[in-house]
Amino acid sequence: MKTKITQSPSIAARFIQHGEVVAFPTETVYGLGANIFNEEAIKKIFFAKDRPADNPLIAHIYDVSQLDQITSGIPANAAKLIGAFFPGPLTLILPKNERVPSAATAGLKTIGVRMPKDVVARQFLRACGMPVVAPSANLSGRSSPTTWQEVRDDLDGRISCIIKGDQTKIGLESTVVDCMGDKPVILRAGAVTLEELLKVIPQTEVSNEADTSNPKSPGMKHRHYAPKAKVMLTPFPQYTVPLNSSAYIGLESPPNTAAFKRILICKDFEEYAHELFHFFRECDKEEVETIYCQTVSEEGLGLALMDRLRRASHS
Repeated sequence: MKTKITQSPSIAARFIQHGEVVAFPTETVYGLGANIFNEEAIKKIFFAKDRPADNPLIAHIYDVSQLDQITSGIPANAAKLIGAFFPGPLTLILPKNERVPSAATAGLKTIGVRMPKDVVARQFLRACGMPVVAPSANLSGRSSPTTWQEVRDDLDGRISCIIKGDQTKIGLESTVVDCMGDKPVILRAGAVTLEELLKVIPQTEVSNEADTSNPKSPGMKHRHYAPKAKVMLTPFPQYTVPLNSSAYIGLESPPNTAAFKRILICKDFEEYAHELFHFFRECDKEEVETIYCQTVSEEGLGLALMDRLRRASHS
């Protein structure tokens, strides 16, 4: 298969309408989309990514009117969050209707839904004419792609089309909130922070992830966000000299900078989040063996950052 690279959302949308899969930019990371009502197209996503079938996908819409096509109702808490954060980097777990095939939801009776804010994503989704179900556009287990070139590195020849957009603005996946219970529960931290959610619904909680046997959200069960290199978490830059080909990313400079093959010092949480996955991929290209990542306080975007760092390091 030859993968078409295009800057045209309308050209890319034709592939969706013909049952193919398309990688497209959002404000979080690049997604790999298919028509939510086409089960054969959805299977192509799992095949292209080598993704486990028990890992649910997220539906992407361009307008709230599309919610009626894929859900069987909007809980009151969800309606408040939609009003406050759509469009944006927030995914809500809602009751699905019978039109949504089980392949999209890993057999669950719920569906994750979000409305991207990215202009190109919205143009693409509008041109598709139906909700598009999409995980991140990478090989399963690898770092999520934040540039179209990273999508091509992973999926060239495995998918029909890639929209050639800019580097994503946020760099981490969306916040996922379960709205099926009495209180909203964060299943996956992201750019919409706990603090922001609490301002809208003070009862919002963070999942303890005790039950990952039947996850409602991507990123809860399987290995995620990891580069080929070993990821080591360090509170403050350590004074030990790396023994192999190493890299470092954090908010403060390590004392022994000459010992590292690649270093990135970020000015704040936002830059750290924006650059993390891209840094992982650049380290892979340079065959770095160990990546030291400075830990941060789990406040604001720090909650999402630490979630991704822990999963990448398996700790």
